[in-house]
Amino acid sequence: MGTLHYGAPAVEYTVDDRTLAHLELVIFAKLRRNESLSFAIMDEATQRRQAFWISPSASVRFVYEAPMPEINKVWLQELIDAANSPGGLKILPEPEPASSA
Repeated sequence: MGTLHYGAPAVEYTVDDRTLAHLELVIFAKLRRNESLSFAIMDEATQRRQAFWISPSASVRFVYEAPMPEINKVWLQELIDAANSPGGLKILPEPEPASSA
């Protein structure tokens, strides 16, 4: 399990490494373009949904317990589409990767 640290002082959200890696790519791509985004996450311990605004001035850090996993490009695109939608970024179920045939 990895950890997403957000804000100062940082609030921590535990997310599995594979999901966190995909979220990192989406969030950093938006921030590199100087774009803000909303992000909603379910706190598994309390079963509360939390939503927050991530802007280029925010402090965001990703901590992993394992090496960077292989990226599922289909899932990555779905997360990018969500981040660009009015509903904002949220963790979506991972689809099957596209076949390389």
